[in-house]
Amino acid sequence: MEFPVYLQLGTQKILLHMVTEIASFFIAFRFYLYLKRKQGDSISGMNRLYILLGAALGALLGSRILGGLEDPVALAASASPLQYFYLNKTVVGGFLGGLIGVETIKKIIGEKRRSGDLYTYPIILGLVIGRIGCFSMGVHEETYGLPTASFTGMNLGDGLLRHPVALYEIGFLLLLGLLIRYADRSMPLDSGARFKIFMIGYLLFRFLLDFIKPHFTWPVGLSSIQIACLLGLLYYFRYIIQPKRLLIPHAGSSLHIL
Repeated sequence: MEFPVYLQLGTQKILLHMVTEIASFFIAFRFYLYLKRKQGDSISGMNRLYILLGAALGALLGSRILGGLEDPVALAASASPLQYFYLNKTVVGGFLGGLIGVETIKKIIGEKRRSGDLYTYPIILGLVIGRIGCFSMGVHEETYGLPTASFTGMNLGDGLLRHPVALYEIGFLLLLGLLIRYADRSMPLDSGARFKIFMIGYLLFRFLLDFIKPHFTWPVGLSSIQIACLLGLLYYFRYIIQPKRLLIPHAGSSLHIL
Protein backbone atom coordinates (compact mmCIF):
# COMPACT_ATOMS: atom_id res chain seq x y z
CA MET A 1 0.00 0.00 0.00
CA GLU A 2 1.39 3.39 -1.01
CA PHE A 3 0.86 6.59 0.96
CA PRO A 4 -0.75 8.99 0.49
CA VAL A 5 -3.68 7.21 -1.15
CA TYR A 6 -5.24 8.82 -4.23
CA LEU A 7 -8.51 8.19 -6.01
CA GLN A 8 -8.28 8.08 -9.79
CA LEU A 9 -11.15 9.98 -11.44
CA GLY A 10 -10.56 9.88 -15.17
CA THR A 11 -7.29 11.67 -15.72
CA GLN A 12 -7.40 13.35 -12.32
CA LYS A 13 -5.98 12.10 -9.03
CA ILE A 14 -7.67 13.26 -5.84
CA LEU A 15 -6.42 12.63 -2.32
CA LEU A 16 -8.66 10.14 -0.54
CA HIS A 17 -8.22 12.28 2.58
CA MET A 18 -9.87 15.24 0.86
CA VAL A 19 -12.86 13.09 -0.09
CA THR A 20 -13.28 11.55 3.37
CA GLU A 21 -12.95 14.92 5.10
CA ILE A 22 -15.87 16.31 3.10
CA ALA A 23 -17.82 13.06 3.39
CA SER A 24 -17.38 12.93 7.17
CA PHE A 25 -19.12 16.28 7.67
CA PHE A 26 -21.83 15.62 5.09
CA ILE A 27 -22.72 12.10 6.23
CA ALA A 28 -22.53 12.97 9.95
CA PHE A 29 -24.87 15.94 9.45
CA ARG A 30 -27.32 13.88 7.43
CA PHE A 31 -27.27 11.23 10.16
CA TYR A 32 -27.94 13.96 12.74
CA LEU A 33 -30.97 15.17 10.75
CA TYR A 34 -32.21 11.59 10.46
CA LEU A 35 -31.97 11.03 14.23
CA LYS A 36 -33.59 14.40 14.89
CA ARG A 37 -36.60 13.43 12.75
CA LYS A 38 -36.80 9.91 14.20
CA GLN A 39 -36.29 10.72 17.89
CA GLY A 40 -37.60 14.26 18.03
CA ASP A 41 -35.90 17.14 19.81
CA SER A 42 -36.97 18.66 23.11
CA ILE A 43 -35.07 21.85 22.29
CA SER A 44 -36.89 24.42 20.16
CA GLY A 45 -35.80 25.04 16.57
CA MET A 46 -34.22 28.46 17.13
CA ASN A 47 -32.44 27.43 20.31
CA ARG A 48 -31.09 24.32 18.56
CA LEU A 49 -29.83 26.54 15.74
CA TYR A 50 -28.08 28.85 18.21
CA ILE A 51 -26.52 25.82 19.90
CA LEU A 52 -25.30 24.48 16.55
CA LEU A 53 -23.77 27.85 15.73
CA GLY A 54 -22.10 28.00 19.16
CA ALA A 55 -20.73 24.49 18.69
CA ALA A 56 -19.41 25.28 15.20
CA LEU A 57 -17.71 28.52 16.22
CA GLY A 58 -16.27 27.03 19.39
CA ALA A 59 -15.01 23.96 17.52
CA LEU A 60 -13.40 26.12 14.82
CA LEU A 61 -11.54 28.26 17.35
CA GLY A 62 -10.71 25.42 19.73
CA SER A 63 -9.34 23.13 17.04
CA ARG A 64 -7.07 25.87 15.67
CA ILE A 65 -5.87 27.18 19.03
CA LEU A 66 -4.93 23.77 20.41
CA GLY A 67 -3.59 22.70 17.01
CA GLY A 68 -1.30 25.73 16.93
CA LEU A 69 -0.09 25.03 20.47
CA GLU A 70 0.82 21.42 19.73
CA ASP A 71 4.33 22.47 18.73
CA PRO A 72 5.28 25.83 20.31
CA VAL A 73 8.76 25.68 18.76
CA ALA A 74 7.31 25.55 15.25
CA LEU A 75 4.81 28.25 16.21
CA ALA A 76 7.59 30.56 17.42
CA ALA A 77 9.56 29.96 14.21
CA SER A 78 6.55 30.65 11.99
CA ALA A 79 6.69 33.81 9.88
CA SER A 80 2.91 34.19 10.26
CA PRO A 81 1.56 32.92 13.60
CA LEU A 82 -2.06 33.57 12.58
CA GLN A 83 -1.60 31.48 9.43
CA TYR A 84 0.10 28.77 11.50
CA PHE A 85 -2.91 28.58 13.82
CA TYR A 86 -5.25 28.46 10.83
CA LEU A 87 -3.38 25.61 9.13
CA ASN A 88 -3.10 23.44 12.24
CA LYS A 89 -6.10 21.82 13.87
CA THR A 90 -6.94 18.98 16.21
CA VAL A 91 -10.16 17.12 16.98
CA VAL A 92 -9.62 17.33 20.75
CA GLY A 93 -9.48 21.12 20.56
CA GLY A 94 -12.60 21.06 18.40
CA PHE A 95 -14.54 19.04 20.93
CA LEU A 96 -13.47 21.11 23.93
CA GLY A 97 -13.95 24.38 22.05
CA GLY A 98 -17.35 23.21 20.84
CA LEU A 99 -18.29 22.31 24.41
CA ILE A 100 -17.34 25.79 25.61
CA GLY A 101 -19.22 27.37 22.70
CA VAL A 102 -22.40 25.38 23.42
CA GLU A 103 -22.39 26.06 27.16
CA THR A 104 -21.78 29.77 26.53
CA ILE A 105 -24.64 30.04 24.04
CA LYS A 106 -26.99 28.11 26.31
CA LYS A 107 -26.33 30.55 29.14
CA ILE A 108 -26.97 33.50 26.83
CA ILE A 109 -30.29 32.17 25.51
CA GLY A 110 -31.34 30.65 28.84
CA GLU A 111 -31.53 27.05 27.56
CA LYS A 112 -31.22 24.66 30.49
CA ARG A 113 -31.93 21.35 28.76
CA ARG A 114 -28.99 19.14 27.87
CA SER A 115 -28.24 19.15 24.16
CA GLY A 116 -25.39 16.72 23.44
CA ASP A 117 -27.11 13.36 23.07
CA LEU A 118 -28.41 14.06 19.57
CA TYR A 119 -24.84 14.67 18.34
CA THR A 120 -23.19 11.61 19.87
CA TYR A 121 -23.67 8.95 17.20
CA PRO A 122 -23.20 11.38 14.26
CA ILE A 123 -19.92 12.55 15.81
CA ILE A 124 -18.67 8.96 16.14
CA LEU A 125 -19.65 8.18 12.54
CA GLY A 126 -18.00 11.36 11.23
CA LEU A 127 -14.82 10.63 13.18
CA VAL A 128 -14.57 7.09 11.82
CA ILE A 129 -14.90 8.33 8.24
CA GLY A 130 -12.40 11.14 8.88
CA ARG A 131 -9.84 8.80 10.43
CA ILE A 132 -9.95 6.60 7.33
CA GLY A 133 -8.70 9.66 5.46
CA CYS A 134 -6.04 10.34 8.10
CA PHE A 135 -4.76 6.78 7.77
CA SER A 136 -4.64 7.15 3.98
CA MET A 137 -2.09 9.98 4.38
CA GLY A 138 0.49 7.79 6.13
CA VAL A 139 3.37 9.91 7.43
CA HIS A 140 2.39 12.82 5.19
CA GLU A 141 0.07 14.11 7.93
CA GLU A 142 0.76 14.20 11.65
CA THR A 143 -1.64 11.37 12.50
CA TYR A 144 0.88 8.53 12.68
CA GLY A 145 2.53 6.75 15.56
CA LEU A 146 6.02 6.08 16.85
CA PRO A 147 8.10 3.22 15.43
CA THR A 148 7.22 -0.12 17.00
CA ALA A 149 8.22 -3.78 16.96
CA SER A 150 4.60 -4.77 17.69
CA PHE A 151 2.69 -7.03 15.29
CA THR A 152 0.44 -4.04 14.58
CA GLY A 153 3.31 -2.03 13.11
CA MET A 154 2.83 -0.77 9.54
CA ASN A 155 5.02 0.95 6.97
CA LEU A 156 3.17 4.24 6.53
CA GLY A 157 5.46 5.59 3.86
CA ASP A 158 8.88 6.15 5.43
CA GLY A 159 10.13 2.55 5.59
CA LEU A 160 9.62 2.23 9.35
CA LEU A 161 7.08 0.05 11.10
CA ARG A 162 4.88 2.50 13.03
CA HIS A 163 1.79 2.37 15.19
CA PRO A 164 -1.18 2.98 12.84
CA VAL A 165 -2.86 5.22 15.41
CA ALA A 166 -5.66 6.21 13.03
CA LEU A 167 -6.70 2.55 12.80
CA TYR A 168 -6.47 2.22 16.59
CA GLU A 169 -8.81 5.18 16.90
CA ILE A 170 -11.29 3.75 14.40
CA GLY A 171 -11.42 0.49 16.37
CA PHE A 172 -11.85 2.35 19.65
CA LEU A 173 -14.63 4.57 18.27
CA LEU A 174 -16.58 1.55 17.04
CA LEU A 175 -16.28 -0.12 20.45
CA LEU A 176 -17.23 3.12 22.22
CA GLY A 177 -20.29 3.49 20.00
CA LEU A 178 -21.36 -0.07 20.85
CA LEU A 179 -20.81 0.59 24.57
CA ILE A 180 -22.97 3.72 24.47
CA ARG A 181 -25.64 1.84 22.52
CA TYR A 182 -25.61 -0.99 25.07
CA ALA A 183 -25.86 1.47 27.98
CA ASP A 184 -28.63 3.34 26.16
CA ARG A 185 -30.71 0.17 25.85
CA SER A 186 -30.02 -1.46 29.21
CA MET A 187 -29.80 1.47 31.63
CA PRO A 188 -31.99 4.49 32.44
CA LEU A 189 -29.52 7.06 31.16
CA ASP A 190 -30.27 10.65 32.02
CA SER A 191 -30.48 13.32 29.34
CA GLY A 192 -26.97 14.25 28.18
CA ALA A 193 -25.39 11.05 29.54
CA ARG A 194 -24.62 9.58 26.12
CA PHE A 195 -22.55 12.57 25.14
CA LYS A 196 -20.79 12.60 28.51
CA ILE A 197 -19.84 8.93 28.15
CA PHE A 198 -18.49 9.68 24.69
CA MET A 199 -16.43 12.65 25.85
CA ILE A 200 -15.01 10.84 28.88
CA GLY A 201 -14.09 7.79 26.81
CA TYR A 202 -12.62 9.74 23.91
CA LEU A 203 -10.58 12.14 26.06
CA LEU A 204 -9.14 9.24 28.05
CA PHE A 205 -8.30 7.36 24.85
CA ARG A 206 -6.60 10.37 23.26
CA PHE A 207 -4.62 11.03 26.44
CA LEU A 208 -3.23 7.49 26.30
CA LEU A 209 -2.78 7.48 22.53
CA ASP A 210 -0.40 10.43 22.59
CA PHE A 211 2.16 8.32 24.45
CA ILE A 212 2.74 6.41 21.20
CA LYS A 213 2.67 9.47 18.91
CA PRO A 214 5.53 11.87 18.18
CA HIS A 215 4.86 15.25 19.78
CA PHE A 216 6.38 18.22 21.56
CA THR A 217 6.67 17.41 25.26
CA TRP A 218 6.22 20.10 27.91
CA PRO A 219 8.34 20.01 31.12
CA VAL A 220 5.47 18.16 32.86
CA GLY A 221 6.11 15.24 30.50
CA LEU A 222 2.91 15.64 28.51
CA SER A 223 1.88 17.04 25.14
CA SER A 224 -0.51 19.95 24.63
CA ILE A 225 -3.26 17.53 23.63
CA GLN A 226 -2.71 15.40 26.73
CA ILE A 227 -2.94 18.47 28.96
CA ALA A 228 -6.15 19.51 27.19
CA CYS A 229 -7.54 15.98 27.65
CA LEU A 230 -6.83 16.13 31.38
CA LEU A 231 -8.62 19.48 31.63
CA GLY A 232 -11.59 18.00 29.81
CA LEU A 233 -11.63 14.96 32.09
CA LEU A 234 -11.45 17.29 35.10
CA TYR A 235 -14.62 18.98 33.79
CA TYR A 236 -16.38 15.58 33.80
CA PHE A 237 -14.68 14.39 36.98
CA ARG A 238 -17.90 14.21 39.04
CA TYR A 239 -19.34 11.72 36.54
CA ILE A 240 -16.15 9.66 36.52
CA ILE A 241 -16.05 9.18 40.29
CA GLN A 242 -19.86 8.95 40.60
CA PRO A 243 -21.14 7.30 37.40
CA LYS A 244 -24.64 7.01 38.93
CA ARG A 245 -24.97 10.70 38.09
CA LEU A 246 -25.38 9.56 34.48
CA LEU A 247 -28.63 7.80 35.38
CA ILE A 248 -32.09 9.30 35.66
CA PRO A 249 -32.35 10.29 39.36
CA HIS A 250 -33.89 7.51 41.52
CA ALA A 251 -34.36 5.30 38.44
CA GLY A 252 -31.96 2.57 39.47
CA SER A 253 -29.72 3.03 42.47
CA SER A 254 -28.14 -0.40 42.03
CA LEU A 255 -26.99 0.15 38.42
CA HIS A 256 -23.43 1.02 37.54
CA ILE A 257 -21.96 2.61 34.42
CA LEU A 258 -18.38 2.64 33.11
